[in-house]
Formats: sequence, C-alpha cells, structure tokens
Amino acid sequence: MSTRVSTAPARFRSKTLTALLAFLVGSVGGHRFYLYGPRDVFGWLHAIGTALGIPGVMLLIASERTSTLGWVLVMPAAVSVLAAFLAAIVYGLRPDQKWDAQFNAGLTARSRSGWGVIFVVIFSLLIGAFLLMSGLAVTFQTYFESQSSVVNSLSQ
Repeated sequence: MSTRVSTAPARFRSKTLTALLAFLVGSVGGHRFYLYGPRDVFGWLHAIGTALGIPGVMLLIASERTSTLGWVLVMPAAVSVLAAFLAAIVYGLRPDQKWDAQFNAGLTARSRSGWGVIFVVIFSLLIGAFLLMSGLAVTFQTYFESQSSVVNSLSQ
C-alpha cells in the first residue's frame, strides 16, 4: 500500500464550470474528470456507457426499434446522459460553502455563483426532463406495438 502524498498544489474547482461540463459533456464523464482527474472510475463508466449506446441507437434505427441488442446497448447511454443532467442540477444547486468545503478545502479562493449556474440548472432540468419523457414514451410505444402484434397473431 502506497502512502505517497501528492506534492502537486491543489487547484480551484469552479462550481459553475463543473455544472456546465456536466450539462455539455457529462455523458462522457467530462465533469467527473474535471473534479477527480483521469483516474475516476465513474467518469470512465460514463464514457463506456455512451460508447456502447452509439451502436445501440444505430441498431434501433436500422431495425425500426425491434432489435433487443439495440435496446440493451442503448440503456447504459441513456443512464449516462440522464445522470449527467442530474449531476448538473445537483452541482449547480449545492451551496457555495458546501462546494468549497468539499472541492476547494484549504484554498483561499472561494466560489461565487451567479446567474450562469442558474441558467445551466434551468436548461439541465428542461432538457433532461424532455429526454426522460421522450425516452419513456418511445419505450412504451414500442412495447405496446409489439404486444398488439402478438395479440393479433393469437386471435387469428
């Protein structure tokens, strides 16, 4: 077990920039890498989930939403995207004092959030809720369409 202490100086982490990164590139873990560095496991899980989702979406488009493999591959990407929007909301709404205590402890610089972070939170909520509702609508529509074809084949 290594007991090496990092001699690198601590750097200031902006709450507004973190929320913006979660909003813009959160599905590939951008906000996690900004906060915790390139060794963050959850940042890489975001990136892997999104990478798996791209061929899943292409499979669903090509098969007109009938590919089981496409649905399986698209789920980690959907979770990653929705978690990124939720992270933008959570980071943006965290009080500056709690933010500084966790991410800027020991630094003299302090966070001063303004209207920018509020707009990021508003758009994260707007787009995240839209994507969640759209995803649920498409999923349920696909499920019920597949069930109606089964019922029609049984009734004949």
